Amino acid sequence: MKIGDLARTAQCTVETVRYYEREGLLPAPARTAGNFRDYGREHAERLRFIRNCRALDMSHDEIRRILTLADQPECGCGAVNAVVDQHIAHVDARIRELEQLRASLAALRERCQREQAVEACGILQGLAEMESEPRPERHTHLG
Repeated sequence: MKIGDLARTAQCTVETVRYYEREGLLPAPARTAGNFRDYGREHAERLRFIRNCRALDMSHDEIRRILTLADQPECGCGAVNAVVDQHIAHVDARIRELEQLRASLAALRERCQREQAVEACGILQGLAEMESEPRPERHTHLG
């Protein structure tokens, strides 16, 4: 199948297919006599797998590790579990960061409970008075 057909099958763009090829996540396809990419069912299945991993917010490195393990069917799934466990830890850390962010925003919102002139807005005053702490190391695996 042509690249456009693969992209439609996987519900993504042609650029996404090319990007995953460049990143080494999707193997290069065979070429036709006219030098067009010729994708097979295995490309569609792998692209679907990659997109499912991305839907779970996995990084390309995590996907690459899982694909490497998937390509070694004789290995046990312990290493796959380890990748997923590590990803869960990243998600947990991000949830904690987002909860802190929400609490800060809610506290700021509490400063302005009624419609008033902008110069009396508690949110704007709070933002102006707020002491910004050095940005903590962000707990993300995406870099």
